[in-house]
Amino acid sequence: MDFLPRALADLIDELQRLPGLGPKSAQRMAFHLLQAPAGAPERLAGALGRLKDGVRFCDTCSFISEAPTCPICADPRREPALLCVVEQPMDVIAIERTGEYRGRYHVLMGAISPMDGVGPGEIRAQQLLDRLAAGEVEEVVLATNGDVEGEATAAYLAQAIAAHAPAIRVSRLARGLPMGGELEYADELTLARALSGRRPV
Repeated sequence: MDFLPRALADLIDELQRLPGLGPKSAQRMAFHLLQAPAGAPERLAGALGRLKDGVRFCDTCSFISEAPTCPICADPRREPALLCVVEQPMDVIAIERTGEYRGRYHVLMGAISPMDGVGPGEIRAQQLLDRLAAGEVEEVVLATNGDVEGEATAAYLAQAIAAHAPAIRVSRLARGLPMGGELEYADELTLARALSGRRPV
């Protein structure tokens, strides 16, 4: 867009790089910032700067933290024998919101995807096996996504854990129908998982 001022065009280009933002959304955000009250863009820039300077990934689990060890890993009330494996830090936030889980986490920072050139060496799979070798964990909950990549990752990890630490119990998050969902609109895989994961009432 040669007719836009260079600073505005550059901002739109940078915003488009963010996940989930297309050209129109990026333009709306850029124009919002242009019309925002004095000081608003500076506050946003300051928050972004502090994010990069003050937030890091936990040395143990790779969740977000301000210190080398995140608050979850440092919490003595957490159950050290239970380890939940997720793909991304945002998955930890989703599970924590339930208030149902009291163990610790391991963030893979991705999922196995041969089509994208992502193998076990590109995610934190070996770091997981190294953690398990310490002997503190008794159960690993594989909470990867239900897509092809997540299922491939879970299958690989289940085999690797069985080979390296056979005494550790491996479980998978139950999959099934969402609350309020109707059977006629559910796909076959979702229904199959709901049936296999059924429980007594």
